[in-house]
Amino acid sequence: MTRSGERSDPAVLVEEIELGVDGGEPGTSRVTAVVTLSRPDRLNAIDWEMLRQLDAVIAGLSQRSDLCCVLVTGAGRAFSAGGDLESYIQLQRDPVAFPRFVADIHRVFGGLRDLPVPVVALVNGVTAAGGLELLLNCDVTLVARSARIADGHLNFGQMGGGGVLTLLPRVVGLQRASELIFSGRFLSADEAVEWGLAVRTVEDSELREAGVAFARQVASKSPLAVANAKSVLQGLWAANGDLTSGLRFERERNAYYCLTSEDAPEGLQAFSQKRPPRFLGR
Repeated sequence: MTRSGERSDPAVLVEEIELGVDGGEPGTSRVTAVVTLSRPDRLNAIDWEMLRQLDAVIAGLSQRSDLCCVLVTGAGRAFSAGGDLESYIQLQRDPVAFPRFVADIHRVFGGLRDLPVPVVALVNGVTAAGGLELLLNCDVTLVARSARIADGHLNFGQMGGGGVLTLLPRVVGLQRASELIFSGRFLSADEAVEWGLAVRTVEDSELREAGVAFARQVASKSPLAVANAKSVLQGLWAANGDLTSGLRFERERNAYYCLTSEDAPEGLQAFSQKRPPRFLGR
């Protein structure tokens, strides 16, 4: 039995992968979480129930001290084709519910930026509208050769509201963002890399392992240093402030971490003693 609007099959799946990397404390290991949008029959279209499940997943992951990375991907032949337009037929008639739904998109997707670990989008197949907005809230994007990325809101009489009009120009510049938004066309995987929407293209069969390989690289680092570095990167990028203020914020956070953490001196001692560091995340 499910509540109204809910489905019996989960719309978001989570798998943990142990990376075989010492987590610092005896007997601990670092893990990465693979979060999969799972409505393949609807090209992983995002509706309110999927958002609720993704929100719960992100909240749970935020409490994991052994987590070093999150990989986000889609089941089937799409990352996500965006919002569930059929559900919008009713939702857009409701002047209370629809703005609340869009606000939830901002909050839930923004939760990925707030996680203290890198979030990697593993983009497979079709990615459009809300799928692009999800991608833009991740720290790193890898694209499969099958990836096709668009905004697409205007193709169906919609307009961006979940963040694309704010975030896309900051990533690719105003000219390219305007061209993609107004034309509604799809970028190829290679174009996405050229534009700076992704760091590299990999074969479809290698996409997941490429994400896990990146997670292994992160797992060997101090989790506290990683969290602080992400906080500065995301904070300054979101603020879009002046250079002087940014450098001051970076300098202050650097000083606090290096002068108060255990991991910073441990890294220096390990380097001096030519041994692997044992980072405890504190």
